[in-house]
Amino acid sequence: MIRKISVIGAGTMGHGIASAFARFGYEVSIYESFESVRLTCKDKIKSIYEFFVGEGVMSQEKLIESLNNIEVFDDLKKSVYDADYVIEAIPEKLELKQELFDNLVKFCKKNTVFASNTSSLPFNKLTEKLSDEDKKRVMVCHWYNPPHLIPLVELSHFGNMPEEVYEEVRKLYTSIEKKPAKVLKDVPGLLANRIQQGVAREVFSLMANGVGDAEDIDIALKYGPAFRYATTGQLEVADFGGLDIWAVVGDNLLSVMDNSKEASPLLREKVKEGKLGFKSGEGFFKYPDDKKQEVLDKFYKKLLKQLEVSKNYD
Repeated sequence: MIRKISVIGAGTMGHGIASAFARFGYEVSIYESFESVRLTCKDKIKSIYEFFVGEGVMSQEKLIESLNNIEVFDDLKKSVYDADYVIEAIPEKLELKQELFDNLVKFCKKNTVFASNTSSLPFNKLTEKLSDEDKKRVMVCHWYNPPHLIPLVELSHFGNMPEEVYEEVRKLYTSIEKKPAKVLKDVPGLLANRIQQGVAREVFSLMANGVGDAEDIDIALKYGPAFRYATTGQLEVADFGGLDIWAVVGDNLLSVMDNSKEASPLLREKVKEGKLGFKSGEGFFKYPDDKKQEVLDKFYKKLLKQLEVSKNYD
C-alpha cells in the first residue's frame, strides 16, 4: 500500500505534483536543493489551494489539512528514507537523473517504487546504471502541466516491472482522480506530447503561410477538433465519421500538409525576437504585465471547469 510520497524537485511541475497528492490525504515530502525554490514552494502550493477554495471546490479546513500533509527538506536521504513512492521532477538532464536514481536505491526501502516525470529521455538510458532487480521498480509517470488541474498521467508499461507493482501505481493515481494512460513502448514524447506536436506543426504552418491569423486559427481548433476531443478521442472520432471517409480525406490532405522534421521557422523567429509567449509578455498574443495574473486566473478557471465536467465523461 502506497501511503508516503516523496517528490524530488519543487519547481514548475514538482510543487504541483506534491499538491495533488497532499490534497487527497497522502503524506508528502519534498526535496529541493535550491534554497530559493525550497523556501517558496509551500507558498506556491498554498496559492494552488487558495485558488481551489476561491472556486468552491475545497474548504479552508481542507486547505490547512492538505498543507499539513507536506514537509519540505534540504536533505535527500531524510526526505525519502521511508517513502513508498518517489517521483522526480528535476531538470531534464540525463546525468542528474541517473545520479539521483543511484542515490535513491541506496537511501530508500527495498520495495519503494521510483518514477520519473520525464517524457523526453529514454527509459533504458535513465536506468542503465541500475541492477536488473532495481530496474523492476522504476517507471515513467509523466504528468501534464499544470499538474494540479490536468487529469492525464502517462504510465510506462515497458515490461521491466511486475504487473502487480504497476497496478498499485495505477490505483495510486486513480485515488487522486487522475486518468492514467498506459504507454507500451519507450518512444520520445510518449503518447500525448507526440499527438500535441502533430497538431502544433500544422497550426504553426498555417500561421506562417498566412492561411489565418493567430486568433482565428485558435478559434478553428478550440471550437472544432478540440471541442470534440474534450469528450472523444481521435480513434473514436474516426469511427463515428467512418473509416472510409477518413481514408479518402487523408489521401486528399496529407500530401499537401506540413511534414517538417524540425521546429517551425516561425517559432525560431519569435524566439530570436525574444517573444517567448506568456513569460516574456508576447508570443502569438500579447500579455501586458498588469494583465498577466488576470489572464492566468482565467486560464486556470477554464481548466477547472473542464476538469469538473470531465468527471462525467465515462
